[in-house]
Amino acid sequence: MPFCGKCNQYRFPVYNVAVSMIDVNEQNGKIMLIQQYGKSVCILVAGYINRGEQAENAVAREIKEETGMTVSHIKFNRTKFYEPSNTLMCNFTAFVKDDSELNTNGEIDKYKWFEKEEARKNILPDSLASIFLNSYLDE
Repeated sequence: MPFCGKCNQYRFPVYNVAVSMIDVNEQNGKIMLIQQYGKSVCILVAGYINRGEQAENAVAREIKEETGMTVSHIKFNRTKFYEPSNTLMCNFTAFVKDDSELNTNGEIDKYKWFEKEEARKNILPDSLASIFLNSYLDE
């Protein structure tokens, strides 16, 4: 147990927690990949969990904020710690009924819906997003 002799208290590791989502259109089975911050690489929608917020609620909130779409249901996939930002990434599949509500905000530069194997080919290679997407597709 990490104990601090100076303050006479236990000190536990502190890190960020975020969600990333494989967005699936239930109508056609396609997966949405996005581009952000002026970069030309395709990644997954992601965002940090707010203090006191449940991870599942963060998934629905981030999808709504960034894409305007309403999540119909969510499936947990896996977690992976991302050392560069000291973040525990929690990956989910977020299903949307269709893309009729699609209205991206300023956080997304571009988006595209891909067939499953197209998504695998277009996701940023050797990234956390590709690890999550490939694991999902390989199940």
